[in-house]
Amino acid sequence: MVIGQLPAAEAKDLLCAGNLGRLGCVADGDPYVVPVNYFCDGESVYMHSLPGKKINALRTHGRGCLQVDEIRDSYHWRSVLATGPYEEVHDEQLRERVLAEVFKHVPHLTPVESKMTRGTTETIVFRLRIEQLTGVGENW
Repeated sequence: MVIGQLPAAEAKDLLCAGNLGRLGCVADGDPYVVPVNYFCDGESVYMHSLPGKKINALRTHGRGCLQVDEIRDSYHWRSVLATGPYEEVHDEQLRERVLAEVFKHVPHLTPVESKMTRGTTETIVFRLRIEQLTGVGENW
């Protein structure tokens, strides 16, 4: 078994091919990690949320990370971590594009996501601009 660094292109491909990851931030001085659906355009990862703990944490600290992995079994896996600054998306065309891309990859919306598709103005669309992308894998 050999765990090794993923080449940059492979790490980016893994990130951009996915749509489910774990968003990490600092909330009230503690690590806070939640699953999120996302869309990656190669430069940023885009997500959406209703107001709450993760949005408050990201607004307070201005940075976050997204961890994505692909696991065949305990001996065959790859994982990437994208970190960068948090930015809310206010441009209406970009907001609509991001939501369409996220929902296109999520065939069964959760109750919260269903609420967000009904035109609520509470939905916050945001991105992490990728400043650093690292990846590791084992026996892929």
